[in-house]
Amino acid sequence: MNEEKTIRKILALKTIAVVGLSPKTGRPSNNVAKYLQSVGYKIVPVNPGHSEILGKKSYPTLKDIPFEVEVVDVFRRPEHVMPITEAAIEIGAKAIWYQDGVINEEAAQLAEDNGLSVVMDDCMLRQHKALGDPNYAPHCEI
Repeated sequence: MNEEKTIRKILALKTIAVVGLSPKTGRPSNNVAKYLQSVGYKIVPVNPGHSEILGKKSYPTLKDIPFEVEVVDVFRRPEHVMPITEAAIEIGAKAIWYQDGVINEEAAQLAEDNGLSVVMDDCMLRQHKALGDPNYAPHCEI
């Protein structure tokens, strides 16, 4: 996990469910999702407290999304990620990305054991930018 090959493989996927996406500008989840959306990714907000975020319908859970999700990008604290990981496996996601500060070895191992590509404690925006600009390092913590 967290190898450049894995990161590139995940970044090649285009439909990303962002679990814990905040509607508040300035929040890391909002900044990351807005950036990914601006560079062509299909962002699917997952936040039970909101019906729409970033102009897209927000779903209460991963299981409520009625179409295929390729990547699950997690902006939740480590103690909350096991059920998210289990849901990612259940819906057939191809990858799970645990953002900066999201470290749960047990959940990551479960995801890998079930065939998902995994990145943990890293930022999709930073990695996407770093492939073209190695000096770019925004703040992406949860």
